[in-house]
Amino acid sequence: MSRAETALRPVDLARAAGVSTQQIRNYADAGILPPTPRTPAGYRRFGTRHRDALLTYRALVPGYGIETAQAIMRAVHGGDLPQALTLVDAGHADLHQQRLSLRAAGEALEAVAKETPDDTPAPATPPHLRIGEVAARLGVRTSALRVWESAGLLKPRREPGTHYRWFGPADVRDARIVSILRQGHYPLPQIHAVLDGLRETGSPDALRAAIEQRLAGVAARSTAMLAASGRLHQYVSDDQ
Repeated sequence: MSRAETALRPVDLARAAGVSTQQIRNYADAGILPPTPRTPAGYRRFGTRHRDALLTYRALVPGYGIETAQAIMRAVHGGDLPQALTLVDAGHADLHQQRLSLRAAGEALEAVAKETPDDTPAPATPPHLRIGEVAARLGVRTSALRVWESAGLLKPRREPGTHYRWFGPADVRDARIVSILRQGHYPLPQIHAVLDGLRETGSPDALRAAIEQRLAGVAARSTAMLAASGRLHQYVSDDQ
């Protein structure tokens, strides 16, 4: 510890971050804090550098999660800044993919709504349709429906005995959503997320509300990442 650095007790660090003194020791052992020298009696010697590392880590957690935040701090303290930056970039890329999936869900819902306006009764759908009938309704090939089923996007039941596919109203709706999104060149994993959300919420209105709530969460996480990146940059700059 340099002479210019102020000596701090574990309780001082704990109060600064709102955690227990035992948690401070755990952070030190996990490499979240920089190497900690010890006194001849074996006590850890903390300083302002450790406090800065602690506050940087605590800022990283809301945006990047506990595991990634720990990995970032360990990489920094291990002298591997490129790895730390790789983890930061991966966090932003993951968040961007989430935002794209949510937008895809919203666009799919609105596209389906435009095909069936709220003030116009939807055409009656028989209880069950076979694959050729669904393909004709959507203007796609039956082979496309089979590919979407193989990818887990569609889950039609099978007719007992003949094993022909049965598409119920919900299956036809799902196929319509897939068709619309594929025309927009959305990748299959994003479409999968759209359908999962619709099946979980049970209705387009519920899914719209869920999408808005998740978009707000994405915005909050993005803001947290921005704040954390600034603190991490300051911490790394001070270290250099």
